[in-house]
Amino acid sequence: MKLTDFDYELPQDRIAQEPLQHRDASKLMVIDRCTRKIQHTTFSNIGAYLPKQSLLVLNDTKVIPARLIGKKRKTGGKIELLLIEEKEKDTWEVLAKPRRSLQIGTQIQFGDGILNAEVIDKPDDGNCTVHFTYKGVFTTILSEVGIMPLPPYIRRSPDAEDKVRYQSVYATNEGAIAAPTAGLHFTPELLGRLKNNGIDTAMLTLHVGIGTFLPVKVESIQNHKMHAEYIHLAEKEAIQIRDKRTAGTKIVAIGTTVVRSLETAAVEGTIQSFSGYSELFIYPGYQFNIVDALVTNFHLPKSTLLMLVSAFADIELIQNAYSEALIHDYRFYSYGDAMLIL
Repeated sequence: MKLTDFDYELPQDRIAQEPLQHRDASKLMVIDRCTRKIQHTTFSNIGAYLPKQSLLVLNDTKVIPARLIGKKRKTGGKIELLLIEEKEKDTWEVLAKPRRSLQIGTQIQFGDGILNAEVIDKPDDGNCTVHFTYKGVFTTILSEVGIMPLPPYIRRSPDAEDKVRYQSVYATNEGAIAAPTAGLHFTPELLGRLKNNGIDTAMLTLHVGIGTFLPVKVESIQNHKMHAEYIHLAEKEAIQIRDKRTAGTKIVAIGTTVVRSLETAAVEGTIQSFSGYSELFIYPGYQFNIVDALVTNFHLPKSTLLMLVSAFADIELIQNAYSEALIHDYRFYSYGDAMLIL
């Protein structure tokens, strides 16, 4: 299967640059895999299309203000870091710009010195390792000096609103550097209405990492290697999902991160608790074990997320859906509209 099979043309003005005023006012495309029928509605009406017996599985990861802009202590030269993963306490793998100007031992300060970093490794993989020093609580200081890491296709600087809107309303576990965007459409009121209609929820955590931004560089997609991401599915929630499936309840994954999490945690078709890293790469031909329906946004061409969605439906149906989305003025990517695949 070729990378070009997942390409499409998207005008720049269809990439959402701002969130809508109301989260659940976004458009919702509903796709039936059996009938291949496509319908159009708004996200606030999703309850009318979900199976009557449904369990929504949500990713409660919370985006940290992972973008840091500072200066080298010796020269004053500007340095930008993107936190990728904490390897040990206060020691982080980062993306650095410009990387070439950094050497082992280079010291960087942020926020007039309330946060300081020293480069301790510069491996050949293109990243750097830095150790932070500070007084106080790291997350508190990060909230002061850090910037929300909006995706590069949002061509503006982050503002105060993004600290709220680039998070789901149920985000609680800090650790992601990108939002699981399917969840951005839910409001507390919508979740309350769904609960009153008998639709339950379960939580898991996948900390979205740099893999969200990394392009697929191989033409034969089977040769692509996913960046590992941390997943936690607690025993309580695993039992909840397992019992619901046994009772005939449909498992609805809210986002591709939830799909990867549930499928990673599946052992011989049965969901188990899981804590660890996953490199699971889902592309057409994959046989799903747990997920019955999927809520997702519209994804970048040639991305692993588009490949996963194409595996859940099929390539032709998803291509038709994306063409329909362009005709009906859907907004694309993180702050864009959504689809429900049944």
